[in-house]
Amino acid sequence: MKPAETGCDADAHGRSHAADAERLRWFAGSPDPPEVICPFPLRDPLAPALAARRQGVAFDLDEIAALVDRFARRWDVGLVEGAGGLLVPLAGRTTFADLAARCRLPLLVVVGNRLGCVNHAALTMRCAETAGLDVVGYVVNTLQPAADMAMQTNVELLHDTLGPSLGVFPWVGETSCDEASRDRLADLAERTLRLEQLVPGRGDAEARR
Repeated sequence: MKPAETGCDADAHGRSHAADAERLRWFAGSPDPPEVICPFPLRDPLAPALAARRQGVAFDLDEIAALVDRFARRWDVGLVEGAGGLLVPLAGRTTFADLAARCRLPLLVVVGNRLGCVNHAALTMRCAETAGLDVVGYVVNTLQPAADMAMQTNVELLHDTLGPSLGVFPWVGETSCDEASRDRLADLAERTLRLEQLVPGRGDAEARR
């Protein structure tokens, strides 16, 4: 689920199309309709609170939390993706951190491997801990095929600063919403991420197979 997505293009009927959420839906194999995956697709590429205000769309934390809770009750494992960062305004002065706290969502921090990511990751983790959020850990995401000096050293520095990651996801290039891409990403996740830390009970289930 992605409660709000911004920068959405209009479809043939003039409705905002949440392309990121649609990709989440495809790769998760979710049967949920797009309006459940992303209830608030917004046009302007801005923080959701501002994009909603400019578009005349009103929603608040209570409404979004109810949608998230309804989504969470239907699945054994669910992912709720933010937009832009933990302290990005979601509705009014409410942030994604407030939503995570309200819905008691464990937090997974995705760190894009680039210059400056150590500061970004450390600030996010510290903010989450201060807010009393349950931080599962962090994953390092490789953003380009050729590694510069910062990318070559960030993983070690992140380890020294924050402790071990849950994995380093490699550069994958272009992907399409097809079975081959989904199988490739699933295989990479199996091989590079400590999924037993992300999905409760996964290790036990794997051992029984």
